[in-house]
Amino acid sequence: MKPPVINEVEIGCSPAMILSAFYDPEHLKGWWGVEKSLIELRTGGVFTLAWDYSEAGVKYVSSGLISNFKPAARLCIETMIYVNPERSILGPMTMDISVAKTEIGGHLKVIQDGYQSGGDWDWYHEAVVDAWPKALQFLKNYLESVAK
Repeated sequence: MKPPVINEVEIGCSPAMILSAFYDPEHLKGWWGVEKSLIELRTGGVFTLAWDYSEAGVKYVSSGLISNFKPAARLCIETMIYVNPERSILGPMTMDISVAKTEIGGHLKVIQDGYQSGGDWDWYHEAVVDAWPKALQFLKNYLESVAK
């Protein structure tokens, strides 16, 4: 097993707005480039994101089940899988997204866990370690510009 990937960032807007960036289709497209999503915002609900959508199909998909949702505070997705046509289907994993109110807005923490070792797992873990800090900085810039 590989260690969880943990990333945190302070964002100058409300915790509710920060958390909504992970389930609102407009926000998902704006900061993460998600082209299609199906999210049932409740415990047991589906959480599916798709990127690079074309007539040929979908190139990347992440999907799981919501195990915990507290508005403006927490969104936890379990049994999450990642599909990439050039790799093995990877999963199950968890992604735990939490937001705490701060003086400037909110403190976002994202924990992604459940990584195995070897082959495509090593590639994916390295990709996620590299990508999350950049993605969260992009999210911060996006939300702070939208909140103005």
